[in-house]
Amino acid sequence: MEFKISKELIQELEQLIQTKNDQQLEVLLNDLHHADIAEVLDELDFEEATYIFKVLDSDKTAEILLELEDDLRENILKRLSPKEIAEELDELETNDAADIIAELSQDIKAEVISELQDVEHAKDIVDLLRYDEDTAGGIMHKELVKVNENWNVLTCIKEMRIQAENISRVHSIYVVDDEDRLKGRLSLKDLLTTSSRTPINDVYIRKLNSVNVDTEDVEVARIMQKYDLEAIPVVDELGRLVGRITIDDIVDVIKDEADEDYQLAAGISQDVEADDSIIEHTKARLPWLVLALLGGFISVKVLGLFEGAMMEHGKLFFFTPLIAAMAGNVGVQSSAIIVQGLANNTLSGSLFNRLIKEVSLSLLNGLILAVILFAGSHYLLNVEIIIGVIVTVALISVIIIASLIGTFIPLLLDKFGIDPALATGPFITTSNDICGILIYFSIAKMILGF
Repeated sequence: MEFKISKELIQELEQLIQTKNDQQLEVLLNDLHHADIAEVLDELDFEEATYIFKVLDSDKTAEILLELEDDLRENILKRLSPKEIAEELDELETNDAADIIAELSQDIKAEVISELQDVEHAKDIVDLLRYDEDTAGGIMHKELVKVNENWNVLTCIKEMRIQAENISRVHSIYVVDDEDRLKGRLSLKDLLTTSSRTPINDVYIRKLNSVNVDTEDVEVARIMQKYDLEAIPVVDELGRLVGRITIDDIVDVIKDEADEDYQLAAGISQDVEADDSIIEHTKARLPWLVLALLGGFISVKVLGLFEGAMMEHGKLFFFTPLIAAMAGNVGVQSSAIIVQGLANNTLSGSLFNRLIKEVSLSLLNGLILAVILFAGSHYLLNVEIIIGVIVTVALISVIIIASLIGTFIPLLLDKFGIDPALATGPFITTSNDICGILIYFSIAKMILGF
């Protein structure tokens, strides 16, 4: 059953903290999953959360650290000495420990690393800190099980038992040569069903997907998704095995990427959380709002060019919001499909074929919507036929143009290395609004001759 925070639980914890009943606090929290405890701590005030954190054992709090909200984790770490932080990190796998250390100031980093008890663990953490956080090297684990291609099965089993002691989950057994270059992987089934004297070189699987330390994390996610992998090995420039990436790391990458794209699509230019300050939210939102405002000014200017037409044919004005809205909606739909295809690497065929498909789809949708609009404007709004014809012709034209813009812009942004998710936000909506209004009144001018 999924854990739910109750008001009674929070009140009980607050009472135990006030009475400093540490023993009962441990009893109450020790059976909870570390992610649930982190959720509880986020509901308490900072002093109470820090108190509980110091009461629990480091083997529990180390995992809790990873689940805490950024602000609370930062505040708790400030209250811990370098030695206390090192005790927490000794309980974590290398990539998780490296993530925590990366959040510390330069002075504290050096002190914490010097306090780590396991020298090899410290070396691995320092090694991971060299890589950019959005690369395979930045998200990989150093903990893995590897065997030499020149060993036999019996030697492999003995060595694997030693290596597995420091690993929470063994996804794969990797095979390397004497220079630590990755050669393949070993099937656990083959290991169990093969004679103990059989050379590993005779049974290991040579076909293996791997990534380089500099491969972008989103590309790693795409490869693991495509081949349905639970883990993937990471090699350096010389092909040497240096780490592995597991599915839980990739889930975090996918979530972060989805959050970023969602915010970009909503017109938020920086990564912000709901609890961030008003200043941070303003800095993230204001640029696109300014763009939308400028787009509004341009729309007003375009409408001003046809002021005379609106004086003579006032009913044209009432359809302006409809045309602009349809242009924006169609553009967002088209761009969303292209952005999704680019993200999943599922776009195929030439750009010309893609545009032809969008024109055909837009024409079909436009004709259906135009019939509905013409019937509604004539029979429900009593609009004269000539105005109805102008509006429906403009609607079809706007839908086609908006779909082409929605298709072309994300492809263009992607070509120049800009996140195409920008094309699903205010940028595409504003540009299509302006184009829609311009097309609408241009068609009206051609038909009415004003």
